[in-house]
Amino acid sequence: MADLTRRAMLGVGGAGALGTVLSWKRLTGLDIPGRGADELNVAINGTAQDAASNQGLVDAFKKVHPDIHVRIVPIQGTDWSDFFAKILTLVAAGTPPDVVMVATEGTQLFADRLAHPLDEFVTRDKAEMQEFFDDVHPSLIEAFMYQGHLFQLPLSWNAANMYYSEKAFNRAGLEAPAADWTWDDFQNSLRLMKKASTGTFRPFFWTNRLWGGVVPWLYSNDTSFLKPERFSGGEWLWNSFYPGQTGRSGGYKWAQPNATDDKVLESFEFLQQLVAEDLGSSPVQGGGNELVSRFGSGVIGMTPSGGYWVHGLSEAGMTKDDYDVAFFPKHRTQQHQFGTAGYAIMRASKRKDAAWEWLKFCVSKDGMKIAQKNPDSNSARRSHNTELYSGTGPKHWEYFYDTLDRFPTTAPVPAPPQEAAVETALIKNVLGAVTGTRAHVKTALGTLQRDLELALGGN
Repeated sequence: MADLTRRAMLGVGGAGALGTVLSWKRLTGLDIPGRGADELNVAINGTAQDAASNQGLVDAFKKVHPDIHVRIVPIQGTDWSDFFAKILTLVAAGTPPDVVMVATEGTQLFADRLAHPLDEFVTRDKAEMQEFFDDVHPSLIEAFMYQGHLFQLPLSWNAANMYYSEKAFNRAGLEAPAADWTWDDFQNSLRLMKKASTGTFRPFFWTNRLWGGVVPWLYSNDTSFLKPERFSGGEWLWNSFYPGQTGRSGGYKWAQPNATDDKVLESFEFLQQLVAEDLGSSPVQGGGNELVSRFGSGVIGMTPSGGYWVHGLSEAGMTKDDYDVAFFPKHRTQQHQFGTAGYAIMRASKRKDAAWEWLKFCVSKDGMKIAQKNPDSNSARRSHNTELYSGTGPKHWEYFYDTLDRFPTTAPVPAPPQEAAVETALIKNVLGAVTGTRAHVKTALGTLQRDLELALGGN
């Protein structure tokens, strides 16, 4: 999953939001080359250069399916919410793409309103698809289930693991974190790094966003700011492709605010203490791309990130001996959070059979190897992930996929159909909760509870 910022408000159905969306210059999408032609239009969040980088995949697909013409349509959004807003504009104008790349943040929005379930295709091509499911952890599949139906096939994903600077650890006399290290171990490590360092060094740096912000701390404390529930159903998939699996569901359900839960309060109080002791930064809003150079220069001790960082750190000149990765520290649990991405077929598409062939090819071994050659995101395929990271990755690169294997409750970030409004509510209240006094935390969470009620009550 690309490290895109996730902070814009995406309103669906509201008059105010409609005015924002319709201001986009591509109101009808008619200025997109190839619009109206007999082509499978595949929309990605990116630039023309990003689209061009997919040409090898398109050419390889063409050799297998010479009768299906594919055009990659770049639609550049400042973040996922902005990208989804632009897709909604095309839908409203009657010119939707056939296929859209969708991250976890938009999965339930698309499943609820825009996407066509894959159940019929997956069941029809069971023999062909079994090899894919055998190579993919079921947690990634469950993240794309909604109300018992499957809406996407995972291509890439990233959990929030903990990156740490070997230089900072050595300076503080610290050993590599144990696989089962705790919040207390983490805090003690920060204190030792601070004591051993001077200048602009920051023991812990984190961002204020849905992925990698406060959510990993909530998950590792057996809670979340939205009540974690599950949809029933999905047996058609689990019994067929993952026989023997227990505890799987028809998808995650985030319908009730949970900000006033005592364990949420405990998690926020822990982060408030880190900030108050100057062990951790005030959470910065936005993405983490700018952190690469700062982490590479040794002024940050630890920060949550995923496999997508490895390629950037390598290009920045860091070697596998300069840093390493650990599991996220545990408290009541060691549940991790992750985000994933994959293509969705649009309900409005008149080329659903061709779209399914595109999806199948993209998740095939050959398709994945063509599309991703660098360790810039974890691959959904276990075998492909090994190829990506065994050479360039840090010492404990196996921890990336092991996060799913060792911690089976690891789950996607909370992203209901109203995700954009929910994330806005979260980001709005996190800063006040962790940067004020301890007494401010409970007040801020009360405000968050109210804002979440409003967000989830909206359409």
